Amino acid sequence: MELKYALVHEWLTPNATGGSELVVQEILNHIDADLYALIDFESTNPQSYLYQRAIKTTFLQNFPQARNGVQKYLPLLPIAIEQLDLNQYDVILSSSHAVAKGVLTNPHQLHICYCHTPMRYAWDLTFDYLQGDRQGKGIKGLIARYILHRMREWDVISANRVDYFIANSQHTARRIWRCYRRPAKVIYPPVNLDKFDFQPEKADFYLTISRLVSYKQICLIVKAFNQLKKPLVIIGTGSQLSEIRQLAESHIQVLGWQSDHVVQEYITKAKAFVYAACEDFGIALVEAQACGTPVIAYGKGGALETVKDIRQCPEDGTGLLFDTQQPEALVAAVKSFEQLQTQIKPENCRLQANKFSPVVFQQSYLKYIEDCYQEWRSPAKII
Repeated sequence: MELKYALVHEWLTPNATGGSELVVQEILNHIDADLYALIDFESTNPQSYLYQRAIKTTFLQNFPQARNGVQKYLPLLPIAIEQLDLNQYDVILSSSHAVAKGVLTNPHQLHICYCHTPMRYAWDLTFDYLQGDRQGKGIKGLIARYILHRMREWDVISANRVDYFIANSQHTARRIWRCYRRPAKVIYPPVNLDKFDFQPEKADFYLTISRLVSYKQICLIVKAFNQLKKPLVIIGTGSQLSEIRQLAESHIQVLGWQSDHVVQEYITKAKAFVYAACEDFGIALVEAQACGTPVIAYGKGGALETVKDIRQCPEDGTGLLFDTQQPEALVAAVKSFEQLQTQIKPENCRLQANKFSPVVFQQSYLKYIEDCYQEWRSPAKII
């Protein structure tokens, strides 16, 4: 019997181009699935791989400013995702970093969730979210806290609708266990390595590429490089763009948003890629290594799984990790890198990145889907 698949993702917009969207694209390359999302503005985008594809959405599609993101409608996201009618499918695949895993299913349907992260603003980033936004103060702050409390309750309840969890890193698997008390199979997301040229010869500047929001810790990087007096290039945009431009001294270039072509040019030439956030996976760290560019990163989260510290791995190290999110720690790491950089071979960086190729993802993901289905339909699983 040929199985009928549905793939559910949170939102599909021209601004949503991160690791979770790469997972969606790779799944669709290998599984013939109908696609569902809260909103879709990609199927009308001629530059998108989803152009003219039939994508089923929710009532949020017609809300004001939905194209710019539906996070502003946070209390409505659980209600919206529960309105998707998936009764006709045998297997539900969800790609979730917020509410996609919360779709309603029936006992005859298998639901496998690729979890990029439990809802970060409801869990790990609650206080960061409240302290960094004027909505977190006064009466509005009390309402925001209540909404986040209810979101956490719904998030745990909806986790029970998933039969099998996949995590994008060991770090995320631990967070899934902490939030939901559910085990998760780790399958690293695919990184489009062919998009990044290997370049062993480097220029004399450091680079960071990121959304310019508080938890990405770009201000920390700027403060460190203000002390170091070394050239730094910052690419990205976000709510902290003007603050970062004011903070940065003359040897730091803040370029804002740049095209893929410009990003690739800088990432191939950088002396090292600098990152100070705690990421669940951190696809940019792998992309840098694909170019033969070493990484200096905060040693928590996904970086521990993607970057090999030259001090612990002298034969095949690909960068350095620092222990605390303080400018002084990054300053010390950069100084150590300056002394050890000749020991980091660009070829080893590329070899490390190859562990996260689309082929590796394809083989692991498809095998796990098949294994889950065989286990789920066995008599031992019937209640």
